[in-house]
Amino acid sequence: QVQLVESGGGLVQPGGSLRLSCAASGITFSIYAMGWYRQAPGKSRELVATISSGGSIDYADSVKGRFTISRDNAKNTVYLQMNSLKPEDTAVYYCNARIGSWERWGQGTQVTVSS
Repeated sequence: QVQLVESGGGLVQPGGSLRLSCAASGITFSIYAMGWYRQAPGKSRELVATISSGGSIDYADSVKGRFTISRDNAKNTVYLQMNSLKPEDTAVYYCNARIGSWERWGQGTQVTVSS
């Protein structure tokens, strides 16, 4: 059974940092592309960052220079380091695993940036 479990969300002040983790089980983690997406209230889900099985990385323009995605294949975990957080980063953040046309989503973790 495939499971993606996110953790690390919470409430942080503007300018602060958070590190999200997504632990995967039930898949051969190293061969999957992994990604982080987010969905703010009233908006559609959007890409935040992806990292391929080979380590290629893409970021949404809105997070470039502030967020860093990484993966640890030995721990079956993908991370999202978020720095210089802004109120507009407030959203539910979802982990995604993808290979070909197959994909799975985690349950999401809430990130709230507010003073």
